[in-house]
This record gives sequence, C-alpha cells and structure tokens, in this order.
Amino acid sequence: MDLQITNYNNRYQIKGTLNKMNLKTFNSHFANIFDKLDDILVDIEQVKSIDRAGVMALAKLHNESITKSKKLSIIGLGCKELYQHFKSEEVKAPKQTMIATNTIVAA
Repeated sequence: MDLQITNYNNRYQIKGTLNKMNLKTFNSHFANIFDKLDDILVDIEQVKSIDRAGVMALAKLHNESITKSKKLSIIGLGCKELYQHFKSEEVKAPKQTMIATNTIVAA
C-alpha cells in the first residue's frame, strides 16, 4: 500500500507504508508545517509498516517541533518498529544508592 496523508484541521492521518521510497511525499507534506501551525496531531494508527527512514522522518518532525516550541502529538498504535525506535532512545536514569547519612550517590 502506498502512503496516503489526509488532514482535517490540525489532524493528519497517515495510511499505508512509510519508507524510503515514499519519504519525499511525507517530507513535502510536512515541510515548514510549524511555520503555519502551532500544534498538530499525527495519527499513525493506519501505518502498516515503517522502515528506518520513516522513523527518522517522524523523529525529525518531532525535533523540529521542539526547536520551534510547537506542539506535536503522535497517536495510534501504528507499527511496532516505531515504538521500538523510541523505546531504545529512552535515557535511563542512573541507579542511586542510599547511604546512612541520607546522601544520594550515583552508582
């Protein structure tokens, strides 16, 4: 299935496959989106598969929202590849050990 992007107000629904082959469509659709809108919602529920290039495109959109202080919401279960990418990017807090003087020391 090819990539289809539909929108109503600030909600964008992505259907099909997001991969290197159709990344141009995705990028052109969301180019400078935060210059026009302060917040957008991207629904990935209908994304059947996504490759590394597609994940990076969503990550780039996320980074742009942070840089421009805009709001980006990504909703939907989508496909497992996307969740695996962002889960692997989580920063784990260092382990902490409590000692007798109630001082916290990073372990």
